[in-house]
Amino acid sequence: MIKMISLILGGGAGSRLFPLTEHRSKPAVPIGGKYRLIDIPISNCINSGVKRMFILTQYNSASLNAHIKNTYNFDIFTKGFVDILAAEQTPGNKEWYQGTADAVRQSRQHYERHDFDYVLILSGDQLYQMDFEAMAMHHIEKGADVTIACLPVDARDATGFGIMKVSDKGYISRFIEKPSTDELQGWVSEVSPANKKRGKHYLASMGIYIFNRNAIKDLFDQYPEATDFGKEIIPAAIKEGRKVSAYQYEGYWTDIGTIHSFFEANIELTDHIPSFNLFDTRSQIYTRGRMLPPAKFYGGTQVNRALVAEGSIVHARLIEGSIIGIRSRIGENTVIKDAIMMGNDSYQTLQEIALNSDEVPKGVGHYCHIEHAILDKDCRIGNNVVIKGGSHLPDIDADGYCIRDGVVVVKKGAVIAEGTRIM
Repeated sequence: MIKMISLILGGGAGSRLFPLTEHRSKPAVPIGGKYRLIDIPISNCINSGVKRMFILTQYNSASLNAHIKNTYNFDIFTKGFVDILAAEQTPGNKEWYQGTADAVRQSRQHYERHDFDYVLILSGDQLYQMDFEAMAMHHIEKGADVTIACLPVDARDATGFGIMKVSDKGYISRFIEKPSTDELQGWVSEVSPANKKRGKHYLASMGIYIFNRNAIKDLFDQYPEATDFGKEIIPAAIKEGRKVSAYQYEGYWTDIGTIHSFFEANIELTDHIPSFNLFDTRSQIYTRGRMLPPAKFYGGTQVNRALVAEGSIVHARLIEGSIIGIRSRIGENTVIKDAIMMGNDSYQTLQEIALNSDEVPKGVGHYCHIEHAILDKDCRIGNNVVIKGGSHLPDIDADGYCIRDGVVVVKKGAVIAEGTRIM
């Protein structure tokens, strides 16, 4: 048995995902209708046999903490756990986490109490399905001190990643963080023939690391001021001559860093055969089990290429290429197209709606058209509202919504009055 624990980084302020991160951390952002981003790395760990996990949190962590508490409870026989390690002041340190490495360093007093040989370090805001046991076996076979999961990329994408130069034996000899196009010469590594044909000649760090227990301890002790793995700890390990191996991953992976990437990753889940497969029983994604009824449809709703979560009540005319989250309510003759509706945290009873007849109820009203948009949780969209995003729209911040990269994002709990036009 491989004795490995996992540390999952809860992310920073997530400003590029605003307003989805206005009231929650990035890993707590809903995805796929019923999941949250944190469910992805946790599920990958569980499916790989890694059942001791720490979630390192700092910003807007209340909803993330509640989700973890309500979802991941292992029985007493597995000895598994998912524990929250929030940034804390101690006699020796009164600072917030200053970076990825600093977050792990500040958590040492908690995770070092456990029996383990290897530390798996993950990000809480990526979408992928990966076997960490296979990566750990590669790490052991290479006799490595550190192993970095990497992905083949082309020259255009390479400038946004940490790029590594990998020898024929699979060890990393050089590492550079987000190189310019001019700096890429000489950074080509050996990749598969299929990736060569696609012009993917560079190996990019996925921000997924395995460290030997002694290696990470020594590196932290030697470089006490280093705050980031990619910029400082990894280059230092290579410079020292430590064995740093590369584990090439050929599957689907995307970093959920912006509104555009979040929107695209969600909508792609509705494809006939999506790159990220929610219906894979061997690599299933776990989340909070809710006692909700099945989704219910009225009035001849046409549904094409869509995910509709449980508890939804739908009267719509058309739902196409869209994600409909839990407890969603959609009115008569409404069209939802290429959009994400995150749903509601609770139902409104018919009595509540009747007693507050002057208020817009939760959900989307009658005769609406919602396209190229994200509706955060508990939104109230009145009747006859038209929201049509697109590249023609400039980025703006308005009352109740904002526009990013052509995607209209209605904020959590916002009210959009009857007859409003955003297009």
